[in-house]
Amino acid sequence: MDKNRYLIFCIFIFMILEIDDTYFMQKALEEAEKAYAIGEVPVGAVVVIGQTIVARAHNLTETLNDVTAHAEMQAITAAANYLGGKYLNQCTLYVTLEPCTMCAGALYWSQLKRLVFGASDYKRGFEAMNVNLHPKTAITKGILEKKASHLLRKFFFERRG
Repeated sequence: MDKNRYLIFCIFIFMILEIDDTYFMQKALEEAEKAYAIGEVPVGAVVVIGQTIVARAHNLTETLNDVTAHAEMQAITAAANYLGGKYLNQCTLYVTLEPCTMCAGALYWSQLKRLVFGASDYKRGFEAMNVNLHPKTAITKGILEKKASHLLRKFFFERRG
């Protein structure tokens, strides 16, 4: 197959699969559902290079008895291991909830290319705390926000009864 036909074929496949921010955020929501199922705060994350998921993670703070085991931290570690380096400057992180200041710090140092998050965290999120990400990190927010927010509200409603 010549290059032009291959390119057209790839574009066609991407259009059929609708591989975009919504697609990858849905994958992060699947990770959040896994967290929910084991009693963790339902936050999920995926790291993507191009159109390929290179890391998947969800909160494990209760399971590991580790306050640093947020979905983002797990995803950063998994992606760095996959890539064989500490910088994620070619990666996009999709996460269902706005990262906290700890995770924002780790994202800063990883030099993440792009952050996409679903629900905002108006109390503990990095934006509420006036924390900056790396200057080269692009930010997109509100992707599947209602689904992400609903899952979080459901989790905390069930916990508080």
